[in-house]
Amino acid sequence: MPIESSFLPITVPPVDLWTFFFEKTDREYPVDHVLYVDIAAQKRLTFRDIRTAAEQFGRGLLQHWRWHGGDVLALMTPNSADVAAVIFGTLFAGGVVCPLNNLYTVGELVSQLESSKAKALATNVACLEVACKAASIVGLPLDRILLVGDVDSKSKFQHFSSLQNTSASTKKVVINPKEDLAFLVYSSGTTGLPKGVMLTHENMVANILQNHAAEAGLLDWKKDRSLGVLPMYHIYGIAVLILAPLHRGVTTYIMQRFDLGTFCSAIEQERITIAYIVPPIALALAKSPLIDQYNLRSLRMLHSSAAPTAKDVIGAVHRRLGVPVKQGYGLSEASPGVASQSLEDWNKPIGCSGRLIASMSLKIMHNGKEVSHREEGEIWIKGPNIFKGYYNNPRATAESIDAEGWYRTGDVGYVDEQNNIYITDRVKELIKYNGFQVAPAQLEGLLLAHPAVVDVAVIGVHSDQRGTELPRAYIVVADGYKGDGPLEQDLYKWLHERVAPYKRLRGGIRFVDTIPKSNAGKLLRRVLVEKAKQVDTQEVAKPRL
Repeated sequence: MPIESSFLPITVPPVDLWTFFFEKTDREYPVDHVLYVDIAAQKRLTFRDIRTAAEQFGRGLLQHWRWHGGDVLALMTPNSADVAAVIFGTLFAGGVVCPLNNLYTVGELVSQLESSKAKALATNVACLEVACKAASIVGLPLDRILLVGDVDSKSKFQHFSSLQNTSASTKKVVINPKEDLAFLVYSSGTTGLPKGVMLTHENMVANILQNHAAEAGLLDWKKDRSLGVLPMYHIYGIAVLILAPLHRGVTTYIMQRFDLGTFCSAIEQERITIAYIVPPIALALAKSPLIDQYNLRSLRMLHSSAAPTAKDVIGAVHRRLGVPVKQGYGLSEASPGVASQSLEDWNKPIGCSGRLIASMSLKIMHNGKEVSHREEGEIWIKGPNIFKGYYNNPRATAESIDAEGWYRTGDVGYVDEQNNIYITDRVKELIKYNGFQVAPAQLEGLLLAHPAVVDVAVIGVHSDQRGTELPRAYIVVADGYKGDGPLEQDLYKWLHERVAPYKRLRGGIRFVDTIPKSNAGKLLRRVLVEKAKQVDTQEVAKPRL
């Protein structure tokens, strides 16, 4: 039988996101309460500021650009407090927000602009050269490029705030929350080309209420301060940096991009109590000597998501800082939250991703059959937050969502007797060695416990001679260690004492300076796979096993 959430089911009001946030009558905090503090721009925005700027921008889209319902506005910028007004102005006008990675190359941006059929692009001065080249290639008029953040007064491009209309006669577009899209977000592409994930207003409202039910009483807008470092092109970043502050009133300090020193300094100076992070940040908090230079005692909680964090890393952070690291599980297709640990049970047990949030169901499938507790398989989920489908890709939608509404996540995991969820890997990232399945994440978690390993990624490399994939580890060496033959042999021996024979690193170890990751913290194993194909011109050297 499917596993059901232990929380009382939520009731999703039939309203769009604008109505949900700006026309509600039971908001706990006042309109002049500061919601966003842009650290780089030294800008502070209240609820009133956001609503006013968003409404004027939305009316400007409707009046000056004759914006139509369903038109897509692409958003490509480093984190900025301006993003909130751009998002809600677009939604006011009935548009769809398509956040894109601000580090895209021209070719990557061209692909996304063509796929999303964007009618406008909001960007930052730092991204303007790439934006203009891509816009010219796809035929997007340059006067449909708007800027967010600080702008040179001599710039020929409009700041989004200049496209405004204060006339109350221009009304908000009527939205069908169940059918109309709020966001078109692109999957990370860790296992292939990114797909456009269609998230409706109902999906997003549902997930806000689901997460609120799971964390009722956890946050206090009068006392807590949150640090926002996650990229706003990622649905996790949108949820915790933009939507959560509006809903709960917790002042959020926004970093333009992650830098460990700036991160720690902000915690110390602003007495941050809550920080939403990804595994690489947890790893830095556990191992970087820089941490000892700062007073981080104001922190009372870290919430890590986007990818599983190794339990050894969680334990190391807690021992070092005395701060619990609770995990969550989510994905773009779930708007994004699926499960979360409670603060009280962050270590019961350590390393799990928590339990289902309200109004969600889950089952573990293996070889077409549902399996029991502790048995591993693919995670299938169902709930009001599950996306509408993949944009202009009915085949991928049909392959991912069955007739009963179950979404096949592609994540591998299991559930224990208390219904705690454990994510062990991705279906498409499993290494198949001589018929055995090897989960890269398990080997990575073990290797991170070795003092010489500061970061690691494991992939499968194909051996023509053996006719199978072989596990290979790419390792970043910690300070004080040398990536040489003796360390390589030590790591082989250390790991192989802890795993079954078929999980040994028969594909070898490669010492590298960095591990490729997305801004959301997900390992980009496909980058290493392509690198391995280019470098390996002969049979993988076999270590002594």
